[in-house]
Amino acid sequence: MADAPTTAVLFDIDGTLVDSNYAHIDAWWRAFTAIGESVDAWRIHRSIGMDSAKLLEALLPDASDDTRDAAKQYHSAYYAEQQPRLRLLPGARDLLAAVADAGHAVVLATSAPEPELVRLRELLDAEGWLTAVTSSEDVEQAKPDPGIIAVALERAGVSADSAVMVGDAVWDVESAGRVGVTSIGVMTGGVGGDELRGAGAAAVYDDAAAVLSAFRAGDGPIATLR
Repeated sequence: MADAPTTAVLFDIDGTLVDSNYAHIDAWWRAFTAIGESVDAWRIHRSIGMDSAKLLEALLPDASDDTRDAAKQYHSAYYAEQQPRLRLLPGARDLLAAVADAGHAVVLATSAPEPELVRLRELLDAEGWLTAVTSSEDVEQAKPDPGIIAVALERAGVSADSAVMVGDAVWDVESAGRVGVTSIGVMTGGVGGDELRGAGAAAVYDDAAAVLSAFRAGDGPIATLR
């Protein structure tokens, strides 16, 4: 189509648009306890946003595949209990709307499993603004592997140098950087600005509302997309 967007903004969801990171931490902590493993909550937090297989490998390095599979199943069950309590982070929907109104493709570049993604999309209520969406089913390995970002770009029909990634984790920043996409970090996932910048983020903001404020003022990586 002649009027298809030639630029795109890719958005992580958990911890970026939806306040769900700490629900994941709690679910993983409970899951590890259920299988008789003791993992400190701060270590879990450090791994949130990482591919679940890599998370389990990092946090349960000596566990069997069966033990890790059991932990993953418990996590899914405990996280499902939390989903009714999830909420949007400040500025989330307004940022999506503003990006779409500016003519950029809006892409949800997440590796969330489909059952979780259904609830997240319901909460966002942004279907009319979306150009494309990814999920864990699209790749064998999620972030920090760059596969999700590559799929997101392909579905948007946009090159890496015409896109910006918005995420809350170092894994978002690293995966975007590996395919040449400029990234914006937000601190709503609990990761500090220095660490996000150290991972390669071009700019860091408190939350999506602050990203939107900068965009409206003509500042930041999204404002430079052409």
